[in-house]
Amino acid sequence: MRKISNVFYITIGLIILAVGYGVLAKDNFEAVTTSIKSFVSSSFGWYYMLLLSFLLVLSVFVIFSPAGKIRLGKDDDRPSFSTATWIAMLFSAGMGIGLVFYGAAEPLSHYAINPATAEPNTDAAFKEAMRYTFFHWGLHVWAMYGIVALSLAYFQFRKGEPGLISATLKPIFGKKMEGPLGGLIDVIAIFATAFGVATSLGFGAVQINAGLNYLFGFTIGFTSQLIIIAIVTVLFIMSAWSGLSKGIKYLSNTNLILALALLGFVLILGPTLLIFDIFTDSLGGYLANLVSMSFRTAPLNADYRDWLDSWTIFYWAWWISWAPFVSMFIARVSKGRTIREFMIGVMLAPTLLSAIWFSAFGTTAINIQREGVADLAKASTELTIFEMFNTMPMSFIASVFAVILIASFFITSADSATFVLGMQSTYGSLTPPNSVKIIWGVIQSAIAIILLSVNGLTALQNTIIIAALPFSFIMLLMVISLIKALQGERPKKKVKVRE
Repeated sequence: MRKISNVFYITIGLIILAVGYGVLAKDNFEAVTTSIKSFVSSSFGWYYMLLLSFLLVLSVFVIFSPAGKIRLGKDDDRPSFSTATWIAMLFSAGMGIGLVFYGAAEPLSHYAINPATAEPNTDAAFKEAMRYTFFHWGLHVWAMYGIVALSLAYFQFRKGEPGLISATLKPIFGKKMEGPLGGLIDVIAIFATAFGVATSLGFGAVQINAGLNYLFGFTIGFTSQLIIIAIVTVLFIMSAWSGLSKGIKYLSNTNLILALALLGFVLILGPTLLIFDIFTDSLGGYLANLVSMSFRTAPLNADYRDWLDSWTIFYWAWWISWAPFVSMFIARVSKGRTIREFMIGVMLAPTLLSAIWFSAFGTTAINIQREGVADLAKASTELTIFEMFNTMPMSFIASVFAVILIASFFITSADSATFVLGMQSTYGSLTPPNSVKIIWGVIQSAIAIILLSVNGLTALQNTIIIAALPFSFIMLLMVISLIKALQGERPKKKVKVRE
């Protein structure tokens, strides 16, 4: 099972072609991918809205259905990781680095720069900003990850199938999933994973570079970002070499501790009462408007529709493109949990942590903007959090903490991705060889470095959004396959034997 599959070589060939196109014809690559991305957003926005809403409803149904009692594994299997470590892993692999990157910047943008419907810099924009930020990082996202991960974990641990996307479709297509069709599905999954993580490596390097420049005057530019990626690559390969139960486990726990420490700093030194008031009010507003936000496509309002394309629909496609990686990792660390426990944990823990995080950082940033202490709206996205800290006590310490946290999340995401890519390219092996993980680690970093060198990250981001569309259809097939398989799990009626 540890043998390298043909999918590995095919995907690497496609990656070389895509990166080569991006380097040799950068402007054309960016123009073409931007055009296709715009077409997908405008033509399939309604589909993305319906898809994620459907997956949220299905997730709630699964939690309360009799299938919730089924264990992801044999009936006597129990979880390999404690609940706290498991949640830390969900938080780190899923979107931890994004919370630091957008924690202050997104709510501030919705409030002061480009609100959805309200006038900028108003109380209505403040409420709307927090409500939509909760929406973009909340239940819909984690329900989608949960359902895809549930399908992978169920077939892998309950049915003994290999840890591959294609293996989850056997109830529909049977042995065809062991041939070219199954290979095509796995190629799409690996391609999306490799490019999705490479994009994050690129953006992570940019933010670390910005933070180091802000703190220590390090030069902002490709050379600095190359050094950052090289150092991080060595660190996450070392972690990947140590295995799942050591490297990723310890990193995830460290991430959660560092994140809670930074969150505590903002809660204590920021506008504490306002943060808790906004959290409570925004949580209520989010839940009260959940249905209308879930299905709103603004067909008769061009300005609002442009906003939806740029934010909500972009996010839905972005999260879908990350689903192969995040969901496969979640599945891998969730053996032994019941379906009900699994879905509740995956949906609620990260959603609640994200809501608290955005309430603290977003409220603090908006409050600084409202009171005129600093014009944070003029700062670039990667610098917003550092500019915010600059107005607070112990700003240098907080900024150093933030850079360390970004780097730690950075390493964990790349580490998790090398593990998942190793699984997918060795026929679903639960313990992919270190040599394969190292190869994927180098490839991810090389993609990020090459495209950073030609300012090609925007085109790369466009490519990931485009790749989300075909994978969304695979997700629907996975749902059908899972439902079909779960129906066969219905407990048999006990037959009374007369004595």
